[in-house]
Formats: sequence, structure tokens, C-alpha cells
Amino acid sequence: MKRLIREIRVSRSLPAIAKSSGFALVGGVRIPCVLGRSGVVSHKREGDGGTPRGVFRVLGGYFRADRMRRPRSVVPLRPTRSDDGWCDDPNSFSYNRPVRLPTTVRCERMTLPDAVYDVVLPTSYNVAPRKLGAGSAIFIHLRRAGGEATEGCVAFSADDMRRLLPRLSRNVRILVR
Repeated sequence: MKRLIREIRVSRSLPAIAKSSGFALVGGVRIPCVLGRSGVVSHKREGDGGTPRGVFRVLGGYFRADRMRRPRSVVPLRPTRSDDGWCDDPNSFSYNRPVRLPTTVRCERMTLPDAVYDVVLPTSYNVAPRKLGAGSAIFIHLRRAGGEATEGCVAFSADDMRRLLPRLSRNVRILVR
């Protein structure tokens, strides 16, 4: 069996390239990724489009069972339900937590019409302790077809995610710098 990946180092590409252009070093292999539209930021705020600098853990994940079979993964994945959401309302007690739809708080739907959340891995960013307004829903997910910037997440191509998932340790660390 191949060795499990315990660490992914994420960095922004050269300054001459778009702020959202990045790469991940995974076991010595450089994999392209997409970051937030504001690039990597040290002081994340809700809605700023920045990918937060720091060290985070993957907290499990979701996959769209209506679009794919369960991916091979050591990280526990559960099927996304049609009523799954993620609260991004800094005035809510549910901020940066999964919620059930419909809800009265502002939230992001986890079943998007495009493939972005067909596989999504929530990270430990701003989970414990949670600071209201410091950013929510920092995920590892699939890149949009056009490679557009994320709202602060790290996004990989579907092919790269398919190769990474079976190799990620349950305790994989994401280092964003």
C-alpha cells in the first residue's frame, strides 16, 4: 500500500500570476490549485475572498452520491443531503457550522448546481475557538471548470482530487503560506 499523505503545503504561485493561482506540495509532487480571489491573507474576514494563512486539519468530508459513487478515501466521507447547508452568517450561533435547510440564517447550500462541492472537505479553520466574522466555510473542494478563484477555499481539479483522496491520512494537515 502507498504511504498516506500527512501534510499538504499550499502556496500562492509567483507574484506575476493571479493572486488566486496556487500550488500544493504533496509528498514532493507539485499540484496546481486555486485559492481565494484575494490570495493568501493573514487576517481573514468573512467575505474578503482570502485564503487564510495557517495550519488546518481536514474534519471529514462530503460527496454527492447523486453524481458519483463513494470515492475511495481514508478520510470519512458522507453523502451530501439536499438539505445540507453551511452557515456563513456572523450574527448566528451556527456561524461556520453545518446547518439544515431551510433556515432563517444566511448560509451556503452544499448541493450546488455545478460540480464544485461534488467532493468537499471542511477544514478546522475558525472552528474551535470560533471567532464571529473571521471567515467560514474554508473547504478543500473541486475547481470550477474555468479555474475561477474561490471565496477563500483551496480547490483542485477533479482528477487531482481523485488521486489525492485515497492517499490522505485521517489526520492530514493543510499548511497555507
